[in-house]
Amino acid sequence: MARTNNHLFDGLKVSRGKNTKDFVLKTRGGKTFVSKCPDMSKVVPSALQLEYKNRFMLAVEYAKSIISDPVQKANYKTRPGSTVYHSAIKDYLESL
Repeated sequence: MARTNNHLFDGLKVSRGKNTKDFVLKTRGGKTFVSKCPDMSKVVPSALQLEYKNRFMLAVEYAKSIISDPVQKANYKTRPGSTVYHSAIKDYLESL
């Protein structure tokens, strides 16, 4: 991982994550690093990983249905310091 002092990458909201297929920008301790994108093409998820991915997908669908309805969104009991969306995801996952 190479460290960069390029001011174009420092302090920008786009200075994190995958910007192209070639490299990823990461910020650690206030310093920006450039590294190549990981090759995940040969990674095969386990059955348990696929199950949890499916559970989370259903939780996101549930949360989106809550926030898309203004009445449900206004009446939804949120957790302290959390949004309706995140509270709905957590509530759905805890109910399983």
